[in-house]
Parts: sequence; C-alpha cells; structure tokens
Amino acid sequence: MKKILVIGIGPGHPDQITVQAIRALRAVDVFFVIDKREETADLVRLRHELCERYATTRPHRFVTIPDPPRDRTAAGYEEAVGDWHRRRAAAIGDAIAAELRDGETGGFLAWGDPSLYDSILRILEQVTAAGAALEYDVVPGVTSVQALAASHRIPLNRIGEPVLITTGRKLAAGWPEGTDTVAVMLDGTGVFADLADEVGDDDLEIYWGAYVGTDDELLVHGPVRDVADEIVRTRADARARNGWIMDTYLLRRHRTEDAAGSE
Repeated sequence: MKKILVIGIGPGHPDQITVQAIRALRAVDVFFVIDKREETADLVRLRHELCERYATTRPHRFVTIPDPPRDRTAAGYEEAVGDWHRRRAAAIGDAIAAELRDGETGGFLAWGDPSLYDSILRILEQVTAAGAALEYDVVPGVTSVQALAASHRIPLNRIGEPVLITTGRKLAAGWPEGTDTVAVMLDGTGVFADLADEVGDDDLEIYWGAYVGTDDELLVHGPVRDVADEIVRTRADARARNGWIMDTYLLRRHRTEDAAGSE
C-alpha cells in the first residue's frame, strides 16, 4: 500500500511549521511538487528549502508535476475548475503510480492549512475514486488568516460574533449578511476598493497583508476609503517585483458600541 501525507506548511515562514509537520516531513520518501509556471519558481524553491531544513533523517527525492492550464475564459467558473481538477487528478495519479513504490510515503506540501481553499484533498479523493491503491492523512498547518491576525495584533472575532471566511469572487456579489467581520482570500482584483460605498459606512476598516509571516511581509491597515489606493498600488508593485503574490485581508464594519476584547 502506498501512503500520502498532505502537510500544511504555514503561510511561508519556516518557523511557522508545526512539530507534527516536521515529523511528517521526516517520514516522506517522495515529495510531489505541482509546478504551475515559471513565475511561481520561488514557491517551489521554498518547498525545497523547508525540506532541506527539516526532512533530514532519511533520503528523499522530489518529483515535479506540471500543472495543467486552467481555462480562465470559460463562462462557468465551477465547470472550469471541475475540469481543471479532473486533469490535475489524472496527472497526480499518473505521477504517484510511476514514482511511488508500495510501502513508500509520498508528500504534498500545502501552503497554510490544507482545509482552506486548497484543492489537493479534493483531487486525492478523485485519485482514490479512480482506483489508486493508496491511503492519505492530513497534517494541519497555520493559516494565512491566523498569521494575518497575529501580524496586525488583532483578534479575528468580536465578542460573541461570527467571522466569515470567503473569497474575493464571492464578496464581489455584495456584503454578506449576518456578520460584520469578513476574512477574504483569493481576491485578485481588489474587491475591497468598491465596498465602502456599497456598505455605506465611512468606518469600514481593512487589515491587509501580503507574504504574511515572511521576511517580505507587507501590511496595511486603516479605513478602506483612506488606504484602498495604497493597497492596490502596493499589491501591484509587489507582484511585478516577485512575479507572484499571496495576500489576504480582514474587513470589519465599525460599530460605536464595540468593546475591546475577544472570546
């Protein structure tokens, strides 16, 4: 039987990896790396550096899997992603079959935590459903949302209140009901810049961060009306400089009756 470990490695800083994750890294014989394109070479390099630092107790090797291109012009978002995942599952299944021997352990390193907007668990479900004889376990990691809150020195929630974690695509449809605090991931267009007018609140605050927890960390905080342009400009400059960007942000509607504290 072949075994796969899906290991959450945090948002980027090598010190934000758990002891459980280090133990898992040291159990891996083959690390599978999905290579999306040249501009994400830094992300591949960071994975290699983590393994050089922590996976030191046994020989291991790397297998690179080219990521199938996703059709970003398709009219149906979910259909396009579903097709992309099916092609990803086929490529990953072929790589596991060819490169991982029975009795060996393979590893996939997931940025942040594998449960939060990462496709690898859904894809492994498809791989096993297609008949692959393997089992897999998941090691949780520090999320970018946790790291963002720590860097800004804030609690995610108000006292007794919920926090919604969503995507820029969903937020573009309007402010969600039932919460005053929204953590946003995968916003490639800067949806926050249009929200102050929609919400009708001069005190809509944003806590934004890119490369959170790393030496390249960028942070901006303030009323959306005041800092939206700065964030858009900073984000564009960073992406042009590095070729890629990982950012997230928290939006909070101000209420005069707020009291400091958290649960």
